[in-house]
Amino acid sequence: MQGKSDTESTLESIVEGAVKLVPGAKWAGISLISGRAVEPRVPSDPLVAKLDALQSEMNEGPSLTSLREHRTVHIDDMTTESRWPRFCAAAAELGTRSLMSFQLFVVRQNLGALNIYGDEVGAFSDNDSLLTGELLAQHASVALMGATAEANFDDALASRDIIGQAKGIIMERFDVDAFDAFDSLRRLSQETNEKVVTVARKITEARRPNA
Repeated sequence: MQGKSDTESTLESIVEGAVKLVPGAKWAGISLISGRAVEPRVPSDPLVAKLDALQSEMNEGPSLTSLREHRTVHIDDMTTESRWPRFCAAAAELGTRSLMSFQLFVVRQNLGALNIYGDEVGAFSDNDSLLTGELLAQHASVALMGATAEANFDDALASRDIIGQAKGIIMERFDVDAFDAFDSLRRLSQETNEKVVTVARKITEARRPNA
């Protein structure tokens, strides 16, 4: 029981950190898979739990897509998003305008998603939003697997530079945007069973000229 309490406390800290640290964030929560349903966990606001319930009822939404397709999902404007029309219309009516949904995983185990909502259009256009959200999602994944984990936000934020450099290298080399570059980093992390920052460091070191 104590372990469960520790995990819950860590997840709450991560959600609180998402709201405080991710530029543009207004609400956040973690969604877990329970059968075919999306189960809300430690939402920062009842609104987040309601949005999870809507996705379960409609069987559509960004969290489900993030989980099923193993990728980060970004919605810039709920009122013009066409991929999940029913969910986005309902979410917009509730006051949300932007979203980022990060798959939570450890190796091949698909656990859930970290969802971060904004109340303005384009709230997450800053690359720091993506970087910080991705790093917090890594912490949540570890916590959900029952490992001893702490939401060490200082370390997470310190890792942004190296990940940002690797992202830039991937964007330049493969002519992709920031979200696709992060998906590439995350896939490499999953395939090699290494942290994203470790993969990023290897990419940047490989790019450096020989001393």
